[in-house]
This record gives sequence, structure tokens and C-alpha cells, in this order.
Amino acid sequence: MIFDKDTAKKTAELLLQINAIKLQPQEPFTWASGWKSPIYCDNRITLSYPEIRNYLKQNLAKFIEQKYGKPDVIAGVATGAIGIGMLVAQELDLPFIYVRPEAKKHGRKNQIEGIVPEGKSIVVVEDLISTGKSSLNAVKALKEVNADVKGMVAIFNYGFDIATHNFKEAALSLNTLSNYENLLEQALDTNYITQEQQKTLQGWRTNPAEWNL
Repeated sequence: MIFDKDTAKKTAELLLQINAIKLQPQEPFTWASGWKSPIYCDNRITLSYPEIRNYLKQNLAKFIEQKYGKPDVIAGVATGAIGIGMLVAQELDLPFIYVRPEAKKHGRKNQIEGIVPEGKSIVVVEDLISTGKSSLNAVKALKEVNADVKGMVAIFNYGFDIATHNFKEAALSLNTLSNYENLLEQALDTNYITQEQQKTLQGWRTNPAEWNL
């Protein structure tokens, strides 16, 4: 679910503006998974643009308070959401922690970095949702130390059916500033893509694992 239409379109506009999201339907990228993709998203780029990162942190923080009230802690998912998660925590004047994909092999062997008071309420911040697997892995780690995870917010969501299924199975709410549908609308409205390219991009989202031009 997106926060609201205006925010979704504005967020998409900003991400396209700085090439945090690139759309190349005729020259697809190859993801680490091996999928061929006409889109590539790297929201860490937003951290290099103060005005844009402020827009993102303010809207994420505002929604968290509206949806969940003020939680006790903000958690970021490593590595992509450490930066934006910390900014959101600062905006809300809250403690911040982050969750690794797995525990370190050395030192204190932590998976969660920071102080997690047992039973305290936490909202998790992500930068990008694809399948949701890594995001929900972080939630699982927090629940294993008896944290009260209220939900997750993110900058962008591809809107894959598998992610919807995974969050439903985990009984966890997910809300994002923008998503794939609003991105394509914004890209078409601003002539970033043509109607023919929009059809190609819509086709990819239907079956990304087996998509080819």
C-alpha cells in the first residue's frame, strides 16, 4: 500500500530525476538473481541529495506517527536502509538499530546492531521491496529477541505478487512512499518513457523471472 497518490508520484519523480531509478526497457539490466530487468533501483543514491533525502525522511516519519503512533525504536535493514532508517530515527528523536542478513562470524557475532529493549515497539524501515525475503528475514530476527514489530515502511516497492504473498503470510503491514504502478505513470506523464515502453515495463512486472524482450 502507498501512503497517498501525490506522495507516490512526487517520490517517483525525485527518484527518476537523480537516476536512483533507471528505466531501460530496450537495454535490460541483469540482477544478481540472474533476472533480466528493464528497471534498476538504487535508493542509496538519495543520501547524496540533501533536499531529496529530507523529503523522504520527513514523509516516512510522518506516516509512521500517523499509522503506528510513535514507536520506541526504528530499525533499518542492512545495508541499503541503514542511512534512511537512521535519518527517520533522527527525525522522530528515537533510538536506531539495524539488522544484518545474518549474524557476524566474528567479534560479538551480532545480527542486530544496537540496543533492542525486550517488548519495545519497533517500526522497520527499508529502502526497496522486491520479493520481501530479506526484509522479512530482518523482522524474524527482531521477533526472535522479543521485539514488538508494528510494521514496515519503505521508499519503493516493485509490487511483485510474491512480495504481497510473503507479507501476508508473515501478517506484517507494509506501506511505501511509491511503487511500480505510480513510477510508470510518472515516467509516462513526463515523457521519460513512451506508451510502447510502458507496455514492455508492465509486461516485465507480470513475470519478471522469465521476462525477455
